[in-house]
Amino acid sequence: MWYLCVFYHRLLDYRKPEVESLADLFGAFEDKRRPGNRVLQWRLPQHHHPDSPFYFVDLPSEDVAENVANRSILVKGIYELWGEGGSYEELEEAVKSYPDERKLPYLGSESTFKITVDSFGKVMSLLEQNERIRGLSYIPFKGRVNLKNPDHNFWLMETDDTATNNGLPPVAQRRIFFGREVGGADRKLLPTYQLKSRNYLGPTAMDAEMAFLMANQAQAAPGKLVYDPFVGTGSILVSAAHFGAMTMGADIDIRVVRDGRGPDCNVWSNFKQVFDAIICDPPYGVRAGGRKSGGRKLLKGVIGPYTVPDDKRADHIPSTAPYSLAECVHDLLDLAARMLVIGGRLVFFYPVLREEDSCEEHFPEHPCFELVATSEQILSSLYSRVLLTMLKTSSYTEELALAAWMKHLEFKENHSKWLEEGNNLHSSVFSPADVHHSGDSKLSKESKPKYRGKYV
Repeated sequence: MWYLCVFYHRLLDYRKPEVESLADLFGAFEDKRRPGNRVLQWRLPQHHHPDSPFYFVDLPSEDVAENVANRSILVKGIYELWGEGGSYEELEEAVKSYPDERKLPYLGSESTFKITVDSFGKVMSLLEQNERIRGLSYIPFKGRVNLKNPDHNFWLMETDDTATNNGLPPVAQRRIFFGREVGGADRKLLPTYQLKSRNYLGPTAMDAEMAFLMANQAQAAPGKLVYDPFVGTGSILVSAAHFGAMTMGADIDIRVVRDGRGPDCNVWSNFKQVFDAIICDPPYGVRAGGRKSGGRKLLKGVIGPYTVPDDKRADHIPSTAPYSLAECVHDLLDLAARMLVIGGRLVFFYPVLREEDSCEEHFPEHPCFELVATSEQILSSLYSRVLLTMLKTSSYTEELALAAWMKHLEFKENHSKWLEEGNNLHSSVFSPADVHHSGDSKLSKESKPKYRGKYV
């Protein structure tokens, strides 16, 4: 059945992947007749921009729609649409033609109801809202009005077609929607977990909204075990725990010790597949750089891997060396391939540089995983980070580990060439781009792109 999904107008690239992830979590794709790629069908209302807050989505049941809406971070509400039109006359005709067997169960005298009028792109006065509600007299409501705790919520939503849309995408023609609310977002969730309300914050603490989006992409739920290998102050795991998942985190060395032929040992080799999801924000050198255990001698092969004696562990300080982005991501993929159950999810951020208003679309790969979603968050004119969601589809074997190692070598070579060309991520973020202006130096200074630090 098609439902009207209304999004909050932010993080546009994250909206559909979050809904599809939650729909999968709540059983939308268990019907074998539905497509196996676990992608929902979407369509835009007439005359709407692709970034519009309004979308129609095909969901298998009202229960799935309600669960998705109630848990989603970016969905404002999901509605059973009774009618739509370009004018109130068209809306009336559409509502009257909607099947009575779908309407009458919610219009009886034994139930209470509330009608909310909402406008997008303009401000509507209370007088105008009341006039809109009185214009719905053709709908045979028999129940009592209850504004605080009604049995049924109905929404009348109107978009504007003027030139000024208050930051919303342009709408070519006015559109009016009327429907029954199936589910809506918990507006108290983010204020409860906002960073400023916490007693302690680290320099890389994840914003509450993004942490909850990551938990939804990972499908955190009761009975699932979620792990963060770069836990820091635990912001991501807090969101997973809120949804009932058991959580585990550490700031440990996940590095696989290797020779020139590929993986040959791993600190996790004695563990079985235990995690349902791994969620993390790896250190990629913008806010925090990565380092790994070992030191120069171990990395150059002068000495082999060693175990610190028990009597020296209390005050032992291991040698460390720089940890490149390519190595870090590969080790993360290898860890996830070993530790995740089949069907488990790996969700992590990957940094990219933007060129000509677009970002690269070549991301790390692993033969055990299928990339199911990519969501870009633009942080500045030069820099973005992409949330990658990967689904484990194959069991870990030495053959696949070797194939992954070869992919890593290719990726690392391309990454090294990229660095040699002067594309340093840290300097690109924090150093202004070259701007050539003649005349006033003040103009040149003001035109330099600024780093949007609060979004990192």
